[in-house]
Amino acid sequence: MTDSSPSDADDASPPEPLVSLPKSLRHELKDPIGPVETDPHSLLEVAGEPLVTVGDVVTYHVLEAGRTPDVAIVDGITKREAVDAVIRETVTAGETVDVENPQGALTDALIRALVAAIDDPDPVTILVDGEEDLATLPAIVAAPEGASVVYGQPDKGMVHAVVTDERRAAIRSLLTRFDGDPEALFSILDR
Repeated sequence: MTDSSPSDADDASPPEPLVSLPKSLRHELKDPIGPVETDPHSLLEVAGEPLVTVGDVVTYHVLEAGRTPDVAIVDGITKREAVDAVIRETVTAGETVDVENPQGALTDALIRALVAAIDDPDPVTILVDGEEDLATLPAIVAAPEGASVVYGQPDKGMVHAVVTDERRAAIRSLLTRFDGDPEALFSILDR
C-alpha cells in the first residue's frame, strides 16, 4: 500500500511539451498542406494506407462515409466549442488512448501514442485532453510513404495530405523551428 496525501493529487501538473509553436510560425500553418475536399466519399476513393484523421468533425465524416480511420486523433472540440454528443460518441466508440496535450504544443505522451497507433494493426483513437490541432505535423512525419493524413480546415472542408518524402521533409523543417526540443521529438518519430 502506498501512502499518499490528498495534496499529492493537487501537485499534478500538466505535461511539459516537447515542442511548442512560436507565434512567429503561426502564419505558416494557415494554408492547407494538401487539397481541400468537401465530400468524404471522394476523399476516401483516393486515400492511402494508413488513414490518419485529426479532428472530431473530420473523423466523424470519415466514419459516416463508411471508413474507420487507422488512427483518429480527437479532442472533443471544434471551433473552440464542444462537439455535440452524437459526434463525441461516434468518434470515441472504439479503442481509445487518453493523453494530455496543451494548446499550441506537442507532448511526449501524444507523440508516443501517435507512433504506437500508427504501428498498431487495429484502429486506435487518441483522445486528447487539451488540443490535438498540431498532431497533423508529427503524423505526416511518422506515417509511411503514401499514407493519408486528413484534418479539418475550418469552414472549408477536409485537407488531404498524402505523405511523400518531399512533404515529410518540409514538415520536419518546420518542426525544427518550433520552441523546445525538436531533437527529442524526432527521436520518438524516427523509431
